[in-house]
Amino acid sequence: MSKLLGFKLVIPEDHVVWPSWVVLNTLVAAELVNLSQQVELPAGLRRELMPKHVGLIPDGHRRWAHQRGLSVQQGHSTIGRRLTELTRLCDKWGVQVLTVYGVSTETLTRPKEELDFLVSIFEEWVKSNMEEWARQNIRFSVIGNKSPLPRSIEQVLSEAEVALKANSGLHLMVALGYGGRYEILQACKSVSSKVKDGLIQLQDIDESLFEQELQTKCTKFPSPDLLIRTGGECRVSNFMLWQLAYSEFYFSKTFFPNYGEADFIEALSSFQQRQRRYGGRS
Repeated sequence: MSKLLGFKLVIPEDHVVWPSWVVLNTLVAAELVNLSQQVELPAGLRRELMPKHVGLIPDGHRRWAHQRGLSVQQGHSTIGRRLTELTRLCDKWGVQVLTVYGVSTETLTRPKEELDFLVSIFEEWVKSNMEEWARQNIRFSVIGNKSPLPRSIEQVLSEAEVALKANSGLHLMVALGYGGRYEILQACKSVSSKVKDGLIQLQDIDESLFEQELQTKCTKFPSPDLLIRTGGECRVSNFMLWQLAYSEFYFSKTFFPNYGEADFIEALSSFQQRQRRYGGRS
């Protein structure tokens, strides 16, 4: 069947029992990629100027809920619906990597009840979207320290990563238990250990080698071209500190529960009008 569709089916060699929907959906993945390339973009957007990697800090849930006299949980409960919409838009419009800042290392210090509810939202979001992601040829990865998270979500995340890792479309990454400073420290420790053990020499250390110690090494485009933060705050909050060195920032006043297609188009339009010099002259 894969021969008829004109592409090679790659199934990772492991001991996972593959659900039939994973195998069947992977078989038609290449055809979906071809169709996505034919989708007409919203007016004013140009496919060749589309950011390869979009980083997203979804913020404003608690303030949105407070303004409406709702609970914090009701504010957080909107996350899954909005992330699903943005994932579909990125996939349809040609963004190649979307990284969502889900749970930071600082968020892990919030009250247990709030944290457990927030984590459960991401768990349910992943479970409810796996079949669609497989159909759409979407790859899924998690960066961050998963060990402090409940065991139930660890299992769900691992299953999704394994089931979707052979896909070649949009790479959806979710940062859970993630902190930029922690990531850099861990990379420094790893490099130092390799020098100590004689695996590399001090003079071998450069940016390329260091980036291979970061968790974003799992994706083809590790550095976001565009960072979007919703909710009106203008800071990066310990997110991808190394990778954001030359990213374009877009801060939206819209709370994430209200963030939709029009807001995303506005951010992309702003990005496409900028001149990226990377420290050089225009």
